[in-house]
Amino acid sequence: MTTDDTARAARLLHLHREALAKGDPVPPQITLAAMYHLPGDPAGARTYGRADNPTWEVLEQALAHLEGADTVVFPSGMAAIAAPLFALLGSGDRLLIPSDGYYTTRLLADRYLKRLGVTVDTRPTAGMEEGGFDGYRLVFLETPSNPGLDLCDLAAITAAVRAAGRLTVVDNTTMTPFGQRPLDLGADIVVAADTKAPNGHSDVLMGHVASRDDEIIAAVREWRKLSGSIPGPFECWLAHRGLETLELRFDRMCSSAAILAPRLAAHPAIRTIRYPGLATDPSHALAQRQMTRAGFLIGLTLQSAEAAEAFINNCPLLQPATSFGGVHSSAERRIRWGDAVDPGFVRLSVGCEPVEELWNALKASLDAGS
Repeated sequence: MTTDDTARAARLLHLHREALAKGDPVPPQITLAAMYHLPGDPAGARTYGRADNPTWEVLEQALAHLEGADTVVFPSGMAAIAAPLFALLGSGDRLLIPSDGYYTTRLLADRYLKRLGVTVDTRPTAGMEEGGFDGYRLVFLETPSNPGLDLCDLAAITAAVRAAGRLTVVDNTTMTPFGQRPLDLGADIVVAADTKAPNGHSDVLMGHVASRDDEIIAAVREWRKLSGSIPGPFECWLAHRGLETLELRFDRMCSSAAILAPRLAAHPAIRTIRYPGLATDPSHALAQRQMTRAGFLIGLTLQSAEAAEAFINNCPLLQPATSFGGVHSSAERRIRWGDAVDPGFVRLSVGCEPVEELWNALKASLDAGS
C-alpha cells in the first residue's frame, strides 16, 4: 500500500467523529424513516425516505473518502452498475463492454439496453484497445476481469476514450480502492459491488458509484431516486461496519494470495493458474504499473469438472459459494453460470484464515485428487 492509502485507512476510522457533538453516540446510528417532519416549505430539509437517509450518507461519506470522489450508494453491485448505464445512455448511443467480464453486466445490456435503442458491442478485456473507441458514448471496463483475471491498461484506454470526447466506467469490484484507483488513472466513473470485500462478511448486498464529475453524480443520484434503487438503512449500517476493517482484511487476503499462488502453480493437480502477482502471469507487468496489490482472487484450472468439484467440496477451509471477498475463503466453478471458461476452472477467493492452515487444507484436498 502507498503512503496515501495508509493515511486514508487511518482517517476512515475517525471520519464520523467530525460530525459528532458532545454526548453523541460514537457509532453511526440507524435511521429507519420513510417520512420526515416537514411543515411548510420543504426546501433544504429531508423530505422522503426514497430521496435521502442519514445512514446512507455516513456510508457515502466513508466511500467518498476512499475513492477521493463523490459517491452514491445502491442496494447491490448490479444496481450500481445499472445506474450510470441507464442514467447516461439513450437511443442511438453505443456501449462497449467486456466479453469476459461479469456476465450479469452483459445480460443487462443485451436484454434491456438494446430495447432502448442502445447498440452494445463486446471485446475481450486483454484486447479492449483493439479497434479504438470512435463512436462509443460509453466504454465499460473491468480489470482484472471476473472471472478470468485478464487486465487492460486503464491509463491508456481512459486517455483514448477521453480524447474521443466519451466516458469510461470501470468496475473495480475485484480490487477495491486499496488495490487500484481507476479515477486516478483517468476513469470518469467507478462502480463496485460492496457486497464483496468492502463489507467482507457475506451478509449484505451493497454497491456504489463514484465520480469527480458533478453532472454525472447528479444524474446517477436522480436515477436512484426516480427508479427507487435505494439501499436499506440497516444494510448501509452493516456495510459501513464492514468497511472500517477493509484495509486490515484486504492486506491479509492479498498477502495470503501472494504466498499461495506460487505454491498452487507448482502443484501437479493444477493445469494452469492466473494471478497478476505471479511473474509468469501475462498481465504481471501491467499489474505492477496500475495496481498497488495483486488482489486476493486466483484462477485455477484443474484436470476436469469432477476434479475441480472434489477440490472445492473436500477442502474444509473452502466455502463452496458464489460471490467472493469474504473473511472465509471460497471457491466455485464459474462455467456453471455460463462464463466462457474451462469446465475445470475454479475462481478461488482467498480469505482471512491463517495462511499456513489454509495452504495445508488446500494442498491436502489437491493431493487427494491427484
